[in-house]
Amino acid sequence: MAAEWLDGFGEWSWPGLKPAVEVAPAAWVPAVPRLSVSVPAIPGRVAVPRRSTLPRPLRLARLVLLVAVAGATVLVSRNVLAHPRARSAVAVAPPRFGAVVRSPFAHTVPQTALSAELPPPPLPRPVTISTDAAGATIASITFYSAALGRSDRFLVYLPPHYALATTRRYPVFYLLHGDQSTARSFLRLGVAQTLDRLIGSHAVKPMIAVMLQGAGAPADWRNVKGADFYNYIGEAQRLTDRVLRTIPSRSARAIAGYSMGGYGAMNVALTQLHRYSVVESWEGHFANLQSELSADRRLLKQLPLHAFVWGGAQDTVVDSAHRGRPRSVQRTVDNRVLCSAPHKRV
Repeated sequence: MAAEWLDGFGEWSWPGLKPAVEVAPAAWVPAVPRLSVSVPAIPGRVAVPRRSTLPRPLRLARLVLLVAVAGATVLVSRNVLAHPRARSAVAVAPPRFGAVVRSPFAHTVPQTALSAELPPPPLPRPVTISTDAAGATIASITFYSAALGRSDRFLVYLPPHYALATTRRYPVFYLLHGDQSTARSFLRLGVAQTLDRLIGSHAVKPMIAVMLQGAGAPADWRNVKGADFYNYIGEAQRLTDRVLRTIPSRSARAIAGYSMGGYGAMNVALTQLHRYSVVESWEGHFANLQSELSADRRLLKQLPLHAFVWGGAQDTVVDSAHRGRPRSVQRTVDNRVLCSAPHKRV
């Protein structure tokens, strides 16, 4: 059997039956008494129905008034209605379109802070490692090397009474170690004790010795991919003049090295004649340095270079053929090879 549903809130009935007429509300409808309030009419007054909106003329007048108030507000805010003198004293900024939307969480940096230059990083200070009986000090200097791309530390020998003589300046002796070695190798070779003895006997003037650290294999102290050891030497030299009390002139700088460091010292001295006046090579080789020497012949007359080259007559480490001995430069005397530059000075 199907029921016929009527649209709306009508009734439905079974087919063939008439719907029952309910005289009272259904049993589930609560019986609540209805209250009706009647307002007594006032004698002699005719009730006028209340209008829901204003008449059209009033609505138009209200719109005109609102537009006038809004226009006056804009003019006052742009200082258009101000006194001519007052308006001339205040610069009205032109309207800006396309304003940049800024995040409310963005940190605002003052313009003065952006334009100000950042202060340079502080210079490193020598850290004392040890002090011997003569009063000399071994210290280390740590800095970030741009040439090596990492933090580096080299050792320095400070002569006796360096800390007490606060106004005195000293010449500098730069030392380059050999292959598979470190800067500490110079301490094992007795550089500190030798300088103590020479300074104490007044054989040499008090000096600073800088023992550079070129890692295990500095590749002849040349620039290689990933580590520019040649540039590192100049970087450390400039830093030493800023950190220590040096004599910052060519006449007060010397560079030396052993084995691979001997080649590096000679290469740096020949290509940087304006920085060093003395060079020493201990058991070093001179392969591929003939072109540098030839290029310096004219410059050596203005910048004399004092050079000392030492090597054993029966060297089993460095082949004598790699030393390159031009007759105009070197001569052999008692198992020592003395290098005299073209200016005839030894």
